[in-house]
Amino acid sequence: MSTLAEAVAAIRSGPQGAQVAAVFDFGGTVVDGLPRRGLVDKVFRRSGERMATLLGGIQRGGSDGDYGRFLQAVERAWAGASESAMEQLGRKAFGKEIYGRLFPEAWQLVRAHQLAGHTVILVSELTRFQVQPVAERLGIENVLCTRLATQDGVLTGHPDGTPLWRAGKAAAVVEFADGLEIGYVYADSVTDLSLLALAEHPTVIDPDPGLAEIADENDWPTLTFRLRQAPSLLDYLRTLAGFAGLIGGALVGVLRKSYTRKRQSMADALMHDATTATLAAIDVQLRVIGAENARAPRPAVFLFNHQSQFDVIIVPKVLDGAVTGIGKKELANHPLFGPLMRFVGVTFIDRSNTEAAKASLAPVVSTLRGGLSIAVSPEGTRSFTPGVGPFKKGAFHIAIQAGVPVIPVVLRNSGEIAWRDSPIARSGIVDVAILPPIDVSEWDPADMDAQVEGVRQLFENTLLDWPTQL
Repeated sequence: MSTLAEAVAAIRSGPQGAQVAAVFDFGGTVVDGLPRRGLVDKVFRRSGERMATLLGGIQRGGSDGDYGRFLQAVERAWAGASESAMEQLGRKAFGKEIYGRLFPEAWQLVRAHQLAGHTVILVSELTRFQVQPVAERLGIENVLCTRLATQDGVLTGHPDGTPLWRAGKAAAVVEFADGLEIGYVYADSVTDLSLLALAEHPTVIDPDPGLAEIADENDWPTLTFRLRQAPSLLDYLRTLAGFAGLIGGALVGVLRKSYTRKRQSMADALMHDATTATLAAIDVQLRVIGAENARAPRPAVFLFNHQSQFDVIIVPKVLDGAVTGIGKKELANHPLFGPLMRFVGVTFIDRSNTEAAKASLAPVVSTLRGGLSIAVSPEGTRSFTPGVGPFKKGAFHIAIQAGVPVIPVVLRNSGEIAWRDSPIARSGIVDVAILPPIDVSEWDPADMDAQVEGVRQLFENTLLDWPTQL
């Protein structure tokens, strides 16, 4: 048994460059489970087979018969279907729900190989309609999967070439990686034994019993990933209690400071009591390092990476008062968050209209100059992976104009508490690292792409190599 930290350290200290190939199996290694059954059924419309069951069996290292039935079902379901229509359905079913299926540990390994300059390859016995959307989210350009024949943009329902099952998967990797050193292979099933045998450094992920025995005999490293569990009944009950705590805590906070007749005092109490009650109800603990950076200097623009709907609970709790935020226009009409966000002075912007968004941000500069800090996600939306998406520049322009620093607030595991588009929260621990302030006063507003990317990389570096102290 090995640890993820040891595996990442070995990648960093090993050979670097594109001549080294790192191969990841798809099901059971990079993703765990499938999207909602209804979406799977829609992708495989016209099929009489239980496609979700078949796909699940294959991803758990199913038999040759399972895979044969899968190909037969594909032939019946997809013959005559438009290739472009299938791409759209695949993106909906397998792209948008990736956060609930992607192993965070797999993301970290993929990013470690990418940063080492390795040629990363994602391989699967499934088709590109399932695999390609996930590969794009992970930034993996090289995808090997079972190809399907087309004619005039329409699927015939037949494979195009040899299906990538068992030895076929290994053969496809050998052909693609001709001239490269296959340094690393990650897989979870004994059906991928021929694939693992290609690597100088094979690693097995949560192996089935057959592969576990072989890995032990060959002294292959074994990693255990956290299973991607669906919400339980207790999670639903906790979430309901959390929403009740949010409303109750908000009311208590306002009433507790109503004697002051000062809106900001009541807003700070609202956020403190509401976030405290919510996190207690859903049984989420915060583990914070660098807390002193949240207290000084103030005011500041606090930048946080956005992973879940509960970030709007976590960030105010960590920053603890004298801070408001910027949110998308749609949240203003949210029945629960909308009134609370309006009371604490959140500025709502229309992201679909660039000019209107810029105009709505003008008062934020005045807010900062008045002494109140701002918390904002420079990604503009929740990430599909544990990584960090591209940063927009608006928050940096605001900081420059107001003459205040930006302070990164890096969240780890908040996407595990609540998956990207899920309103259901799970209990657990969220790690928060508040990094030192960044002075942006000398930045050129017309040319700051490199500086903004540097801040984004700071977030990702922190997520990949979490500090014990700052």
